[in-house]
Formats: sequence, C-alpha cells, structure tokens
Amino acid sequence: MELLTVIAIIGILAAIALPTIHNFRPDPAATAARQLMNELARARQLALSQRTTVYMVFVPTNFWLDTATSSWTAEDRRKATNLFDKQLIGYNFVSLRSLGDQPGRPTARYLSSWRTLPDGAFISLEKYLSPNSLTTPVLTIKTSTPPVLAFNVLAFNKTNNIPFPSENTPPASVAKPYVTLPYIAFNYMGQLVTGQNDLIPLAKGNLHFARDAKTGLGTPVLPTITESPPGSATNSGFNVVSIDWLTGRAHLERQEVR
Repeated sequence: MELLTVIAIIGILAAIALPTIHNFRPDPAATAARQLMNELARARQLALSQRTTVYMVFVPTNFWLDTATSSWTAEDRRKATNLFDKQLIGYNFVSLRSLGDQPGRPTARYLSSWRTLPDGAFISLEKYLSPNSLTTPVLTIKTSTPPVLAFNVLAFNKTNNIPFPSENTPPASVAKPYVTLPYIAFNYMGQLVTGQNDLIPLAKGNLHFARDAKTGLGTPVLPTITESPPGSATNSGFNVVSIDWLTGRAHLERQEVR
C-alpha cells in the first residue's frame, strides 16, 4: 500500500510538472526574433555612429543565377560558395559611403562577417519575393480565432548597387552592376530610409541545403524548406519583427504564447 501511495504521488507530481516543463522548451522563432532585433539595432547604431546609410543585406535564393554574376572573379565565386547555405538566414552590414571618403569617390565596405539566424527558424520566403513595392503585400497574416487581419507584409526593398559577394567585386554593367539584394536600410539619423514601418515575419522549421559530398560545402541549389507546423509564419502563433521607421527601433509585434 505504501508503494502504491508513493507511485500515485509521483504520478500526480509529474502531471502537475509536465505542462510547466513544456513551457520551457526552446522556441527557435523567439530566439531568432531576439537575434534579429539585436542585429537591426546594431545596423541602426552603425548608421548613427558613422553618419551614413547602413544596409542590412540578406542572402537571397538563387543568387548565382543573377546576370550580374558574369563579372565575378574566381575569388568572388569562392566566396559565393560559402553563401549557398545561408539562403533565407544569412545577413551582413554594408555602407556605401563612410567618413573619410573623398568627395565623389565613395567606397563600399562590409562592416561584419556573414552571419546566420539560429537553427529552427528562418525569414519567410514571401519576404524575398517581388514586387519591390511600398504598397503591394506579399504576405497577409491573420489571427486564427476569429480570422482577423493582423498584418500586411511587404517584400524586402531590393538594390543592385551593393557589391556582392564582397566589397571588391567588379561591376558587371552600368545598368545592373551587382547581384540584386534584399535589404533593410537606416539613414544617418537612425531612421528607415523607406519612410514607412517594416515587418519581418519568421517561420519555424528547417532549411535543408544540398552539400558537396567531398568538401561538405553548400552547392548552388535552392534549399528544401520544411515549415513546422505548416503556415507557422501566418497562423495565430506567428512571430513578426516590426520596425518603426521614424525611430528605427525594432520590437516583437506578437510572440507565440504556448
């Protein structure tokens, strides 16, 4: 009887504790959101400290198919190889003009090494899609009960004026010098250059990159996207990083509650 009583007590304690333990499971989207907000704050601070526009550029999909790659050197192609497995999760900071540049002779500078979001989350693919518009949504996010519109997400702004994959990449042409890159940009006052708020939706899941069997490096192939659960970027458990254009400050618009 004593043994049965002990077992029963253990069972009751376990039933009480399990929901609490469940709440402490790592949330990859929340972790990615915190990292992204910190990095956006860093880009803003770089713009303020250097009194220039700083671009936070993101690694797009299929960038090796861009016509501007025709000017790439062997060194550029080697550096691009290191970015095949950073599609949808990789980013860097770039300035096109800095203090000390000679008038009329701006110099592009990468201000960091390429970084990636943590495993288990990525920026929703729709954010990378065209159109490059300040009014046309590429993603609509609604609450689940009832289904009420929460956010209209616009695509990243895009530019082909930033050297890629490095600051020394030669231009391909006057009309389209470099690979087209999605970006978020802050001016010297720490404001978004678009003059309107921006949203970055994060999806839960994994990106599976094809790799070379011998070198282990990524290969020029679109990653396989596994979103778990499906629609995690748009359902009631969404995580959206919101950037106020006037202050340039980012916050988590809505975090998933378990």
